[in-house]
Amino acid sequence: MSLSDRIAKAVISFAAGRAISYIKKDPERDLSKTVRRVLAPFRRIFPQKKVEGIIRGAGDTSNPYRAMMVDMALSTDPHIIKTFASVMGWDAGYRGTRAVRSNREKYKCNIPWLILLDPTSACNKKCKGCWSAEYGHKFSLTYDEMQKVISEAKALCTHVFMFTGGEPLIRKADIIRLCDENRDCIFLAYTNGTLIDQAFCADVKRVGNITFALSVEGTEATNDARRGEGSYEETMRAMRLLRENGCLFGVSVCYTRENVDMVTSDDFMGKMVGAGAKFALYFNYMPVGKAADKRLMTTPAQREYMYHWIRRVRSAATGKPLFVFDFQNDGEFVGGCIAGGRNYFHVNSNGDMEPCVFIHFSDSNIREKTVLEALKSPLFMEYHKGQPFNNNHLRPCPMLENPDKLRGIIHRTGAKPTDFVAKESVEELCAKCDDFAYKWQPVADRLWAENPHPNIYTQYYRDTDEGKRDAELKRTEDEEIRRQIKKAE
Repeated sequence: MSLSDRIAKAVISFAAGRAISYIKKDPERDLSKTVRRVLAPFRRIFPQKKVEGIIRGAGDTSNPYRAMMVDMALSTDPHIIKTFASVMGWDAGYRGTRAVRSNREKYKCNIPWLILLDPTSACNKKCKGCWSAEYGHKFSLTYDEMQKVISEAKALCTHVFMFTGGEPLIRKADIIRLCDENRDCIFLAYTNGTLIDQAFCADVKRVGNITFALSVEGTEATNDARRGEGSYEETMRAMRLLRENGCLFGVSVCYTRENVDMVTSDDFMGKMVGAGAKFALYFNYMPVGKAADKRLMTTPAQREYMYHWIRRVRSAATGKPLFVFDFQNDGEFVGGCIAGGRNYFHVNSNGDMEPCVFIHFSDSNIREKTVLEALKSPLFMEYHKGQPFNNNHLRPCPMLENPDKLRGIIHRTGAKPTDFVAKESVEELCAKCDDFAYKWQPVADRLWAENPHPNIYTQYYRDTDEGKRDAELKRTEDEEIRRQIKKAE
């Protein structure tokens, strides 16, 4: 790490520490003045509009994010806050984001901002409709293999890593070691929480650079119906232990046709906030794997409800004191599909590099290729050249909303299915999505036409000089094919 990087991170950590001390002294004070002083060094780094928005929110006692800020300062271990502030603010944030964008232009392929890793396929649960169960329980990445991915990714300026599975905390000793040896990275583990204990919480506070998304889905009844009897109480016990130790955590919610009302209710949100959650990550149920239950897929009406709900629950006027994301309905904020390395990709427990955690096809393995070599493989380049898969970013996914796109990608690249137990062809997978895609299209197009959209920074291959030449060449080829067909007729 360069001297300038060390200085920048130290300044951010010091500023975060000052903010914590100010809030602890007087939680009811006008925080706008405190935040203004703390953010003063960063006015030339971060957009002025965003800085001023944070300052205004801190001074508004009715703003739910102010309440979250105060609660975080009072309940979260200071070392964890300062570590997250410095790494997310500098390594992954200001410096990392710019370096990732530069490397996309340099290498002419997608470069991810984060990577998902499966330390193991093993899990101590068998949740209804979970694609992870299709992977079986026989595979694990070694510590060295996980470190290899992280080291190669850091060379491309990727500094955020998430652990999925299986149940990743089956490998919690190796996860803590990875956190310890990569202090310039932030880690998140999706977990059922059953393996969280006091000793583990002590390790989490020591390293300071890992957070958790605990799986919970509505009421005890709706949660345990999918995750097994007693699962809800086990998860709530883990939340209590994490909160008592000042650890940072949130919840991961898979919303289905059966639980949408429960996981979006004020009662559920209130309980999660009360339990200490600081964020909520929502995922639309995906019918992945031969054991997937298509009946759990949401209806178009439920998906539209989620579109409006996610915006209401994030509003400074009507929202809740936690950050909420919906990875399917937030496509317009990230320029559509983020998979295939555009913002992230997935490494399963057998080392296969998959474009998405829900797209179980691969043409590369970490035991045979580097991260950069995989990003330049035919499968990942199809993503790079094809994104966005739809100009309506409420229809971002090449599988769920545009299944013919995924069919074409797999047929053109010859990527192989990666399910360990029961391999599923691309046609079998996409056939389960055709009906939803057909019914969602008119709803999504209406929403897209009726509502304003953010003006975001995007990097698409189609906008490059090479992409424009390829598009023109394709148009010329298509015209020639049409002429030949007309001539033959």
